[in-house]
Parts: sequence; C-alpha cells; structure tokens
Amino acid sequence: MDNHDNNNNNNNNKTPMVRIQSTVEMGSFEERSVIEFEDESLESPASIPRKKHSFHAAPHISADGSDHCYPEEIIRNSVIDSIKIVVFSAKINLLMPFGPLAILVDKLSGNHSWVFFLSLLGIIPLAERLGYATEQLAWFTGPTVGGLLNATFGNATELIISIHALKIGMIRVVQQSLLGSILSNMLLVLGCAFFGGGLVFFEQEQVFNKGAVAVDSGLLLMAVMGLLFPAVLHSTHTELHFGTSELALSRFSSCIMLVAYASYLVFQLRRQKNVYVPVSEGETQIEGSSDDEEAPEISKWESIIWLSILTAWISVLSEYLVDAIEGASVSLKIPVAFISVILLPIVGNAAEHAGAVMFAVKDKLDISLGVAIGSSTQIAMFGIPFCVVVGWVMGRPMDLNFQLFETATLFITVLVVAFMLQEGTANYLKGLMLILCYLIVAASFFVHIDPTSLEDEAPIPSH
Repeated sequence: MDNHDNNNNNNNNKTPMVRIQSTVEMGSFEERSVIEFEDESLESPASIPRKKHSFHAAPHISADGSDHCYPEEIIRNSVIDSIKIVVFSAKINLLMPFGPLAILVDKLSGNHSWVFFLSLLGIIPLAERLGYATEQLAWFTGPTVGGLLNATFGNATELIISIHALKIGMIRVVQQSLLGSILSNMLLVLGCAFFGGGLVFFEQEQVFNKGAVAVDSGLLLMAVMGLLFPAVLHSTHTELHFGTSELALSRFSSCIMLVAYASYLVFQLRRQKNVYVPVSEGETQIEGSSDDEEAPEISKWESIIWLSILTAWISVLSEYLVDAIEGASVSLKIPVAFISVILLPIVGNAAEHAGAVMFAVKDKLDISLGVAIGSSTQIAMFGIPFCVVVGWVMGRPMDLNFQLFETATLFITVLVVAFMLQEGTANYLKGLMLILCYLIVAASFFVHIDPTSLEDEAPIPSH
C-alpha cells in the first residue's frame, strides 16, 4: 500500500519537477509552476510560434528531465531564427534582390534609368524592415526612448537619401524629396487609410481623437511659416544682405523648429503617451491576438544589429539612387521635380502606407493618423531643419527657400487636410478626395520645370 502511494506521488510530481528544473533560475519554483500551467491553459496555437522565437534560448529538456544546454548550438539557432523572422517572414522582402541587381547593372552597363528603377525597388523592403526593427527595439527601451527611436528611424530612409544628395550638392532634390514625403503622407497615405477604412465600415463613419490631430496640424502650420518667409524674402528681393540674409534666416528658423519639435516630443511622450492609441484602452481583446501584439519576436541586441545592417544597406543603395536621378530624368523624359516629389517619397513611405491602411481597416484610425500625420510632422519639423543644419556643417547652402510653387503646394495641402480632420470623423469619400488631391499635385509637378535647379546645385561629379 505504501509503495502504491509512493508511486502515485512520484507520478503526480513528475511534470512539476520538469517545470522546476527549466525555470529554477527565474525565481521561486512553486510560484513559477503555477504561472507556467496557467500560461499553457491560456495559450492559443497561433501564439506558440511567436513565443518560440522570443524565448529561443531556453535550455533544452530531455525526456528524463535533465537539462542539456549547448551555447554554440543556441547561438547558431538564434541567428537562423532571427534571419528567418527578419528576412523571410514578410512577402515584401521578395524585392530585396533588386538592390544587389542595381549595383551589378551600374557596374556592367551604367544605364541610369535601370539603376534608378532597381534601386527604388530594392529600398522598399529595406525601409519596411527598418521600421520593423525599430518597433522590436522599442519593446526593450520603454515608451519614452521607444518614441524617440521611432522619431529618429521612422523617416530614416528619406534622411539618408537627402544626406547623400547634399554631399554632391543636389540641394533642390533634397528640398523636393522632403516636401514630397510630407505631401505623400498627408494626401496619399491618409487618403488610402480613410478610403480603405470607409469601404470596410461603409454604413457608419469612423471616429478619431481630433484633439491629438490639432497639435500636429499646428506644428505643420508652423513649418509652413518657417518655409514661407525665406521664399517670400527671396521672391520680393527685400533681403538686407543679398545672398546671405535668406540663408541666415533659414538656419536660425531651423534651430527654432528643432527646439519646437524637441518640446513637442517631450510633451507627447511624457504627458500624452497614449494619445494615438485610445482604441486599445477600453478594448477587450482575445488572448491569442493580444499576445501576438505584445511579444517581441527578436531580442534587443538582434534589433540593434539589424538596425545597423539595414541602415548601412539603405545608405549604399541611396548613393546609387541619387547618382542615377539626373540620368534617369533625361532618358525617361521625366522632370527631376516629379522624381523627387512623387517617386522618391512613395518608396520611403511604403511601410507607413501599408501600416496606416491596415490599422484603418481594423477600425484603429487613431493609429493610422499617428502614422500619416505624425510622419509628416517629423519631416516638416525635424527632417527639413536637420538637413539645413547638416548642410551648414558640410558647407552646403541648404536653406528653407523651397520656392513659391512648392511652398504654396504645402500650404494648401495642410489647409485641405486640416479641414478634413476638423470634424473628427472619416469616411470613404474623404479618403477619395485626398487621393484625388494627390493626383492633382502629381500632375502639377509632372509639368513643372524648376528654373532654379541648375543654379542652386553645385557641380555634380561623374559617377
């Protein structure tokens, strides 16, 4: 009888002992065993693969309950899993081979139109994966640092392209590509989000937090003011010192705009941490789906390494892309202004575009607005002034004089979007109107010839 009881006790304690051995280093095994069993009962099949990637360094437990931990094997498996997640998990990564192909075509034939086209395609998945790696790193840094990382890397592709263009003196390309990024986010990305969400929720209007959007609209109007005064000063020939006052005003205004943007970040991150995600506060989610959204897929150091690799690769491709712009413009008979304002920003905003539409279709319109309008605010209040300061350091006369045509386009766009957002509602008609406005802007730049592009640019070295 005693032997029978001992056998029953051994059988009952068999599984908990295995759990104790695998979690003894992480705290009290009695408490941990309860948590492990509760997690197993709540865990959905869809969440298992993500947890496997998140905790792939856990020690292996054999059938007899003994631990066998092989550090070299774990590291190798970790690298393989990380590559699978980052490189092979997204379908858009099928475009990655176009990057090396662009370099190969440049070395063999030097055909600028093909190099430009292939570089564009190659940068699209890199921009999307850069945003993904930033989001993964933000899980480990907390909301404040995570917000700063998103602000820094959210528009990293546009900034890298702009810095390469600044190096070779293509100042107008820098100005027009940054302007195009703002126009693309505010009209095309937001318009597609409204249109897609409106079609899914056809019989009702979607609502969003218009108070949060009002802050961004105010900053965008401030950016318009910063760009308007140098353009008017130049056009009216009322400079105190011809050729220097305009540049000095631009550099001073850029520093002011950077201070304003830093203040905005502090205000947003410390006092309005959830300003763009009120939907999730009162929302009851299924355990499986919430687990998918809350568990990071790669570790902190893997995120940092991937950020470095992707940034370096984007930088390499951006150099080939910028060098091929003028040659592609001549061979394809497309104005440089159209390439800079329309084509380049669409590549840089590909990740934001897909994300904004996805959230709108899921009725999370506040996040879509945070992506589209927030990205426009970053470029207007951080990207443009940052490039002016970088040009100042490089000795390039980068200024805020975007010419009256471009400045007027930005001003009208900000007004149109502000009027669309003032009611705090969205539907497919508003989205369609924003998309049609973007088509008008695209057509305008297709027939627009920039008369100052040649005199503003420094001599461009041959590639």
